[in-house]
Amino acid sequence: MLGISPDKPEAQKKFAEKYKLNFPLLSDTEKEVAKMFDVWKEKNMYGKKVMGIERSTFVIGPDGKLQQEFRKVKVEGHANAVLCTLR
Repeated sequence: MLGISPDKPEAQKKFAEKYKLNFPLLSDTEKEVAKMFDVWKEKNMYGKKVMGIERSTFVIGPDGKLQQEFRKVKVEGHANAVLCTLR
């Protein structure tokens, strides 16, 4: 398991420490991976249109192929949904 975000490594390190993450976070400051997975989207924040990441989870099999994707992820219940998929 790994996480990817457009944040700089310093910010990711603080985030990982705060939430005691036990997996690596990769920095995608140029948003190349975000665009490849089509998660760099126009969003509406407080009435303003901004670009940002659509929270998503992708399950990639040992063969490197996409097995499942979860788009527009909400925290509540998401971990259980992913665990059910992995079983």
